[in-house]
Amino acid sequence: MQYRRANAKGGTYFFTVNLAQRDSDLLVRHVDDLRNAIYKVKAKHPFSLLAMVVLPEHLHAIWRLPHGDANYPLRWSLIKAGFSRRLEKEERIRKSRSDKRERGIWQRRYWEHQIRDEADLKRHVDYIHYNPVKHGWVNRPIDWRHSTLHGYVARGTIGMDWGGVGIEGEDVGYGER
Repeated sequence: MQYRRANAKGGTYFFTVNLAQRDSDLLVRHVDDLRNAIYKVKAKHPFSLLAMVVLPEHLHAIWRLPHGDANYPLRWSLIKAGFSRRLEKEERIRKSRSDKRERGIWQRRYWEHQIRDEADLKRHVDYIHYNPVKHGWVNRPIDWRHSTLHGYVARGTIGMDWGGVGIEGEDVGYGER
């Protein structure tokens, strides 16, 4: 089956990629393996990583592809395969996957959204950085280790208190309105 996907060469995309077992903590336990798989793919198939958060069972990322290139499916395929090869085979594998010689680590599909403009980009970056709070892993975005938020803070783009408690004492809820 051929999925209909956005196909803007040189485009900027938001992704959500999930593990098959949604109760797993595999991504944070093996975050260095994931990071290495991403670096290896970026070396051969470049893209700019604008924002990313790795949670126990899913991740969100924003990529900007090079001019004339729209092949993010290849990149995700290589990242998923590269990460999977680094792990012991402990997951449950259904017959449909074993028939295709697939591991049972990742969901086959993922969500992508083509970023339309600067406001859309900002909304999605905020969503990514606030996601660990949304899922209850931390109280403040800065407390989640596996996020590009730390790079934004180091560059002075945003403050360490970003995404904390609002003036009225309510959670800001970035991207959740």
